[in-house]
Amino acid sequence: MKITINDDAAAWYENEMDLSKGSYLRFFVRYGGFSTVQKGFSLGVSKDEPDHIGVKTEKNGVTYYIEEKDIWYFDGHDLIVDFHAVGQEPEFKFEKK
Repeated sequence: MKITINDDAAAWYENEMDLSKGSYLRFFVRYGGFSTVQKGFSLGVSKDEPDHIGVKTEKNGVTYYIEEKDIWYFDGHDLIVDFHAVGQEPEFKFEKK
């Protein structure tokens, strides 16, 4: 699996979560919420130092990652982080490999 984050979504995270070169942003599994890949679960986001990175990507010096223990959630899908122009916030999309 892989993570793709577009420029507008990365800029939003950098601004809203005070990220700079060398920062880490984690996508993690939360119980509850809505998802198209795992019923009863959703994705959370936090500014965390990694423990055991399962997959990562970098943009503008920021590492966006998912821990090994959360890979199951994606069920073979890639994570695409786009920017929702109307809502003015990032949105998650899942694409089957």
